[in-house]
Amino acid sequence: MLQRIDELRASIATTPISTIVVEYRGRAHELILKHESLNPTGSIKDRTATGLLVDIDRVKPLVPGTVIVESTSGNLGLALARLVRMLDCHFIAVIDERTPGPTRDSLTASGVELQFVDEPDGQGGYLLSRLKAVRELCSANPDYRWPNQYHSNANPLIHEQTTGPEIARQGGRELDAVYVAVSTGGTLAGISAHLRTRDPAVRIVAVDSTGSLVTGGVGGHRLIAGLGASRASSFINETSYDAAARIAPAATVAACRMFLEDTGVALGGSSGSVLCGYLGDLDQGHFPRRALCLCPDGGSKYLGTLYDDAWLDTVHIAEDVHGAIERFRADGLRFRATTG
Repeated sequence: MLQRIDELRASIATTPISTIVVEYRGRAHELILKHESLNPTGSIKDRTATGLLVDIDRVKPLVPGTVIVESTSGNLGLALARLVRMLDCHFIAVIDERTPGPTRDSLTASGVELQFVDEPDGQGGYLLSRLKAVRELCSANPDYRWPNQYHSNANPLIHEQTTGPEIARQGGRELDAVYVAVSTGGTLAGISAHLRTRDPAVRIVAVDSTGSLVTGGVGGHRLIAGLGASRASSFINETSYDAAARIAPAATVAACRMFLEDTGVALGGSSGSVLCGYLGDLDQGHFPRRALCLCPDGGSKYLGTLYDDAWLDTVHIAEDVHGAIERFRADGLRFRATTG
């Protein structure tokens, strides 16, 4: 099993960046995108899953047949499914109705046992209900192992060791702003821990959702899977970031659709949200010399939601999305890939 754990560590590779031009309100800005969609299962959660499993193996070695249970909105589940299969273990994923259909299908095809939670948690989501279900499963089955992405320090640590240094290296000495989506807060906490020691002047923006409690605010209904949460983060506080941007779902969907129209590339919801976080800084007069948006995943899992007009009608935001696109276009917003 030790050899397989070493293989997990080795599976983390540097993800690429690209540079785009953002035209907005009569000015052109270069922006770096870091593409976590090119991880093995298509998201930054491949890093998190690796850190979590290496850590619980350190505490008590994982042996074939071990049952691992975790709450997930989707991407961490896909990442754990791949790694758990490599270890000949079994995975129970506790999910809810917001988990995208393609993600559910992929989990099932990977042999994952799905536990579905349909009781809202009273804070605009299902997270607290999912966590309750995980605790009940572990209580009834003491041999189950729970990596606990919401509390394990292995979550931020893997990003402090890998994602943060990559951002610093790829951004270079002129890097002065980084935009990171939050849910558990582990990714932001780890990146911040690295960047704060390297260059405290780098502006770190926590990109959250309206209705989320991760960075404060008031809990409410949320639509974008994997962004925000029904509770405050165990990993971050106000020293972890310089500003919080809370993005409405209509703005996220508008940004995703406009980016696809302009570049031919489909972004995931959290990635569209970090773009909105960057635009919000431009609105407020913050013009970074060299800014980087961490894009957690791509758009393939969201073709039936963010990019589907019928879904917009179902969740009653079609008018808001089209209005946001009109306002963005009226302000001259265009995304353009650079050449060379």
